[in-house]
Amino acid sequence: QVQLVESGGGLVQAGGSLRLSCAASGRTFSSYAMGWFRQAPGKEREFVTGISRSAGSTYYADSVKGRFTISRDNTKNTVYPQMNSLKPEDTAVYYCAAQRVYSPTYIPRAQADFQSWGQGTQVTVSS
Repeated sequence: QVQLVESGGGLVQAGGSLRLSCAASGRTFSSYAMGWFRQAPGKEREFVTGISRSAGSTYYADSVKGRFTISRDNTKNTVYPQMNSLKPEDTAVYYCAAQRVYSPTYIPRAQADFQSWGQGTQVTVSS
């Protein structure tokens, strides 16, 4: 397993941008598919975006498609979701997750498919 630490959350006005970061420990980061989930108060945790270990594949939930962009830097063991045009409904705790995979293009999407999790970072979008 890898240890994950998220950063970059905060308070932003609607229409603004934030870039989150998730730094992973270890020397095998390139073996892991990465995902981001979020959980708003009173709601289920939902999958937002993910990237394959090769960065050749990405996935976005419909709610963030066209506004969020995920990337990774395997030399820095870090994955970055760039979040633009933020809306109040994007307010949530955002969690980074990692899962070791064989396929260079596979992106897990279910919570149960991810073995490693970060502690979460709060994103608050004011209207």
